Order: sequence, then structure tokens, then C-alpha cells
Amino acid sequence: MTSKYEPQQIEIKWQDKWAQDHLYEVTEDPDRTKYYALTMFPYPSGDLHIGHWYAMAPSDVRARFKRMQGYNVLHPMGFDAFGLPAENAAIKHGIHPYTWTMGNIERMRSQLRTMGCIYDWTREVVSCQPDYYRWTQWFFLKLYQSGLAYRGTAPVNWCPQCQTVLANEQVIGEGECERCGAAVTRRDMEQWFFRITNYADELLDFSKVEWPERIKTIQSNWIGRSEGAELSFGLENAGIDEDEIRVFTTRPDTVYGVTYFLLSPEHPLVKKLTIPDRMAEVEEYVEWCRRQEDYERTALGREKTGVFLGSYVTNRFTNERIPIWITDYVLLSYGTGAVMGVPAHDERDFEFATKFDLPIRPVIAPPDWDGNPLQQAYVGDGRLVNSGEFDGLSVDEGFKAICGKLEQEGWGKATVAYRLRDWLISRQRYWGAPIPIVYCDRCGTVPVPEEDLPVLLPPDAEFKPTGESPLKYCDAFVNAACPLCGEPGKRETDTMDTFMCSNWYFLRYTSPGVDYGPYDKDKLNYWMPVDLYTGGAEHAVLHLLYSRFFVKALRDIGLLEFDEPFTRLYNQGTIIYGGGKMSKSKGNIVAPDLYVSKLGADTVRAYLMFVGPWNLGGEWSDSGIVGLSRWLNRVWALCDHDYAAGTMDQSTDDHVRHMMHKTIKAVTADLEEFRFNTMLARLMEFTNVLGPIQEAGSVSAETWREAMRILLLLAAPSVPHIAEELWTRNGHPYSIHNQEWPSFDEALAREEEVTVAIQINGKLRDKLVVPASISEEEIRALAFGSQKVKSYIDGRDVNKFIYVPGRIVSIVVS
Repeated sequence: MTSKYEPQQIEIKWQDKWAQDHLYEVTEDPDRTKYYALTMFPYPSGDLHIGHWYAMAPSDVRARFKRMQGYNVLHPMGFDAFGLPAENAAIKHGIHPYTWTMGNIERMRSQLRTMGCIYDWTREVVSCQPDYYRWTQWFFLKLYQSGLAYRGTAPVNWCPQCQTVLANEQVIGEGECERCGAAVTRRDMEQWFFRITNYADELLDFSKVEWPERIKTIQSNWIGRSEGAELSFGLENAGIDEDEIRVFTTRPDTVYGVTYFLLSPEHPLVKKLTIPDRMAEVEEYVEWCRRQEDYERTALGREKTGVFLGSYVTNRFTNERIPIWITDYVLLSYGTGAVMGVPAHDERDFEFATKFDLPIRPVIAPPDWDGNPLQQAYVGDGRLVNSGEFDGLSVDEGFKAICGKLEQEGWGKATVAYRLRDWLISRQRYWGAPIPIVYCDRCGTVPVPEEDLPVLLPPDAEFKPTGESPLKYCDAFVNAACPLCGEPGKRETDTMDTFMCSNWYFLRYTSPGVDYGPYDKDKLNYWMPVDLYTGGAEHAVLHLLYSRFFVKALRDIGLLEFDEPFTRLYNQGTIIYGGGKMSKSKGNIVAPDLYVSKLGADTVRAYLMFVGPWNLGGEWSDSGIVGLSRWLNRVWALCDHDYAAGTMDQSTDDHVRHMMHKTIKAVTADLEEFRFNTMLARLMEFTNVLGPIQEAGSVSAETWREAMRILLLLAAPSVPHIAEELWTRNGHPYSIHNQEWPSFDEALAREEEVTVAIQINGKLRDKLVVPASISEEEIRALAFGSQKVKSYIDGRDVNKFIYVPGRIVSIVVS
């Protein structure tokens, strides 16, 4: 048998065969250990590009590897199908979002099939289909019934170009929309929120997951837990009911150093506390602040601005009247929206006090302080001064003692504040899951009964860039009878953030066909949690944080029994092309279809794994992919060829068997740790050894056949089509992908060793037993690390270092 490698023919042949035989469809098997390997499902933007392949092909290799190891592997695929691009396409091209989305899905599904992955397509989920978003709405009702979903008025991030509200996490850089890059502004709107803040502490606990430190750090910083105290400052202002304002501070030990009091310009008490002759100036300043972005207002080095309201609070510790100011660097969204100004011990407060000539009173003594005014804020450790009964205490002691006084007097308490805000899920757009709420003049806010779900998106909505949901102008959708009293009501016209759909798609994969619930609980308990989740690190805060919250909330409601959705997380790097990350927005995408049609999907798969470590990424190169094509042709030539044994060389035969077991060991370890590039390098090394042996016929036919068997089994996860074809051509039973992963003999895999003599100026000084394949760099390090060698070369110049592989090292010193 000798033929030409024609990937275009064999790949279609085996893809069809695998589909016809339902080879990759999986069911629950209590006698086998499950392995749920999940890749983040893509948004159906139109066509797959090489960046998609880079996320999907290596993860498929890992899933195939675990399958051959005997695990019952679930590796599904679907589409995150709601989202703003479809609605923008509807406005721009006059095409319905559903039509645009489903057309894209059809193309992408076809392209995904050419990749040769082990996706069980019977489990596909598409989040924009009613049989999916029915349960998205059902989950909303469960959260609402549990008090975890609520409606409130709040300032929101507004993108004037996308004409929609953005979550805090969707505002990036210096206040731009993450999708279109437009400058984000602020508006007050009534919105729906989820109480993710209820889970802040639990979301900081990563003890049950194996995640990259970088992702854990990003999430921890976003949650932003700060230990401190809540303090009450007295209010005695005519005409207002409030008799106090509370602040959160991480430095209660500095309370005696408060010389002014700051409110956020958006604080609801600002108007009440502003005296008449200062009202115009305050209102002008408030309006100016509302036009600024949070990142601008809190930027380090920004010139401090502010306005005095003309009123005062009382510091309960000193009984001093403290002037109330408003300033842009105090945000309503953090703490209580009020801050005590301690200029001696906070850099921003010092700048503010200096600009507006406010007192600066030290209450923590710097080392060797002589009592003179501070020239800058002191933020270090020290002893309390000017602090009444607490003088002389250390900062830590003062923190505890003052918190004790707060609780004793009823002025406050030690507490914790978080940067994390509740999750805003309302979106003023059409292409999302409708929020299942009806507003009734008589009954108020009424949830849609579960039996009436899904609340369907109307097909005849008009798409205009008005900044309001197209649903608002669809009378057939808006007008609905109240589920309680039957009187005319109005539906909620906002839809849910698309991250609500991706909160739970991994649950649906476990039993996508059921219509009696979002999933079958027995099947859910078999498969979940996900054992390995792969995808981009850019989802650290949004999808990954929201999914963790969602699973914990469902657990507390009693809808599932585990704590974390994804046990292990692995983030792949990015493919670089034309000097930048490959993306549609940059116009530097590479379409895989051309390369698949010319060189085959196996070549594209192999090249993507070979460009560099998967977690770092690499640069796409047309010349590089040709090298992988040549290697697969060499594999074909090795395996699709009648081996003619000649005069057998026992040492060569033994070496081939050693290489087999060495390669099995190394490839297994590489695949376990996602080292796809070195895994392929080891397979190439193995084929390089086999090439000359094939020509010489210097090993037994039995050894050769075993070498071919091992080569194909090790290559099967990476290049599944050519492996299947050559496996069949070599007379093995179908399918190679149902075979067991080969095991290795540790003794046979052990590196062959040689004794290398170390000479210094021609005299033998040491002998080293080293692997026969050791490199010159490695032997050099070992030689200079030898204590015997060191005694002869320390303090002397090394003039020459010569290594004769496997025999001798010669060092010349003077």
C-alpha cells in the first residue's frame, strides 16, 4: 500500500462516518468517571476565524485525550446567540435579528464540523431560541421570588452610539464602551438588578477551584473587599428629617483628624444641605460632575475641585462642627457616598485641604516628628496623637479601640465595604430574553406565571436607534392583561443582559431536550461541575464572575447542589497577525476555510498547537503552516507503506522501543499540562527516528508495526482524520478514537545514560553519568556545577569548553 495523502477526501469521509455512527454522542454512565470538558460557546458573528480555531481545536485535543484515557467525556457546543450586534445589523441592513443570527449559526456550525471536533451535536444549545430563553426567564422569576432580583433607580452607564445601558464591567479603558469604543455617559433610569453583593464574601473564596492566579486576583480586586468602620456624624439642620450622615472609612483610627466632610455630588442630601446663597454654584458643579466619568473623577493626579454647601456636621468624638463640601472624587457608588476628610493622613484629602485652605491636623505621629506642620500626607504606621483618650496607641490598637467606642456609644461599628455593585441586568434593546414582568396600576409589579413562559419576542418590532427598546413601540407586546386581576397592564420592555443567558448554558448541556425544567437533576448531578473550562481571560469579571454568583444563588434557592460551576479554568493566549491580536474589529482575521481546503483541517489544528505555548499564543505564519503539512505527509509516508525488514540491528530495535515508551510518557505529560507545542515536537522527534529505520529495514516487523500503532494512537487527538485513515489502512479495528491511550514501561522509557569524562587542561578530574541525549548547554551546567571541577577552575579564566557528545568534556583554563 502506497498512496498520496489527500486530506480533503479523507476528512469529509471520516466526518460523515463519525456522524452516521453517532461516535461522539454520550450518555450518563455511572460505571465510568465523567469528564466535562467545556469551551466557552461563541457569539454567532458570521464566520469562524483562526482565533476561534485557536480556542477550540486544542481544547478538543485535550477532550479526545481524556476520552482515550477511559473517561466518559462530555464536550458540547452551542451559540451565545443574543446580543447587540444582531440588533445593530437589523438597523443597518434591514434584516431581522433572528434571521441574521440563525444564518450566521448555520455557517458557523458547518465550519465547526470541518474542524473534526468531538462535539455531541445532539446537545447543542442556542440561547435565542424560545425553548432556551423560556428557562432564562424562569430563572429570573426564581431569583425574583427569592428577593435576589429587584427594581431600583440608579445612575447607569449609557453608550450614546449603541444606545443602550452598559454594566460597569462593560465600560473599559478611559470610560469607553467595550463594544464600539464610544465615550460612555451617565443617566438615571429605573432598572432591574441582581443582588450579587449578597455573595461578595463567598465569591472571594477560591478554595474549591483550580483557577489561574491572575483570574482570581482580577475577580478579588473587582469585588474590592475593604475592612473598616461605619461612623455617624451628627446633623442639626432645620428643615430636614435626617439627624446623621454615616460614612465608611478604612481608617477609623484617624477620626480625630477630620477637618472637613465630603459628599458625592449625587448624594440625595446635597440639595437639602445647601444653603440658598450657595445653591446656584452647587447645582452648576453637580451638573458638571455628572458629565464626568468615574475614572476621570477618581484619577490620580487630577486637580481637586469642590464646593462648600454652607452647612455642617458634628464630629461626635470631638464635638467640632465640620464643614460639608461636595467633590467629584467621592462616588455615590462606593461606601455611603460620604467621606470624612483627614488631610494629614490621606494624599487626596491633603491636596483638597491645601487647595481650599482647610485645616490639616496630624493624629498619627511620623517617626521623629517634631510637632511642626506636615509637608505631605503621612500614611505610615505610628502612634496616635491629638486623639484624646486614645493618644499613644498604635494604629492597630487605635483602630480596635475607636471601633469599640463607636459600638459602645451607638455611633457606628466595625464593618466591611465592597467595590462590587449589584448586577444591572436591564438592557434597552430587543434582541435579548424579555424580562417576564407585567406592570398593573392596581396590582403593581406582577411576575408572569411560569406556565405562561416563554414571553416571546414579537417578530414585527421596528428597529430604530432611539435609545429605547423597540419592544416599547410594539403594542401587541406591551399591552397585556395583569396575571392577577385581569385588568389591562403593560409588559416590561427591557430585556436581560446577555450574560444572563451564558450564566447557565453549561447546565443546559447536561440535558438539553427536557421540557419539564431547565435540566434533568439526575443528569445534572452526574455531569456537573464542569471539570475543565477553557476560554479567554477577557471574561474574568463578566461571564466568569456572574456564572459563579448564579450557581451559588441557584444552590441557595434549592435548584442544584454544588458550589462552583467550573472546577478548573484554563485561559488560552491569542493569535497575533499583522502585528496585533486577531479580531474582526481590527480587520486582521485569517479565515481557516482556505487552509482547510488546501492543506486539511488536521494541518490547521496541528499548526495552531505548534505556534507556541497555548496559554501565551503565537503569531500566524503561512510559511509555518506549510511545515506542519510536510510533517503530516511524512507521517503518511511512514504508515501507508509496506515495511520491508532487512538485517535487524538489535541495538536499533531496542532504541526504537525505548523511543516508543519515552514518547508515550512525554506526550502524556504534555497533554495533561496543555503543552501542545512540545507534545507535537516529541511526535516529530519520533518520526525523525523512524524515517531512516524505514529505509534501512533495521528493526523487526513486529517492532515496526508496534511503532506505527503507538505513533497513530499518540497523534489521534491532535490530527484525528489522518490518524483514523491510517489506523484503518494498517488493519486495526474501527475506530482509533475508541482505543485506549497507550501506557508506558518506566524502565523502557528511562533515558539511556552514558558516562562523560571531564578533563581540565588534559587531565581527568571527574566523571558524570548523564542522559545520552543531553545538550551541550546542559552538560556545561553540570560540569561547572561539579565540586571536583570547581576546585580546579575557581578564580581562573576558562578559555575553551569542548564537548564530544556522549564521550568527553574538555575544559582549558589559565
